[in-house]
Amino acid sequence: MEAARQIAEKVKSGKLDPADITEEVISQHLWTRNIPDPDLLIRTSGEMRVSNFLLWQISYAELVVTPTLWPDFKRPQFFAALEEYAKRNRRFGGI
Repeated sequence: MEAARQIAEKVKSGKLDPADITEEVISQHLWTRNIPDPDLLIRTSGEMRVSNFLLWQISYAELVVTPTLWPDFKRPQFFAALEEYAKRNRRFGGI
C-alpha cells in the first residue's frame, strides 16, 4: 500500500507521468527494493494461501506447502522443501 501511495503522490505532484509507471517503478517503491525476489516460498501449516505476504515479490516464486507448523519446521523439513523445489522444471515466466 505504501508503494502505491508514494507513486500516487508523485503523479499528483507532477513528478511522475502515469504512462511512465512500469513494473520497475513499482519495484523501486517497495520496502524490499534492495532485496532480490525469492525463488521459493515455503508455506507452513498446510495453508494454501499467501495472506498478502510479498504478493508482488513472489509472482514468479515456486510455492512449497508443508503441513508442518512453523514452530516445528526444522532442518529436515527445510531440506525436504529444497529437494521438492530442485525437482521442478522452472520456466521463469515463459510458456
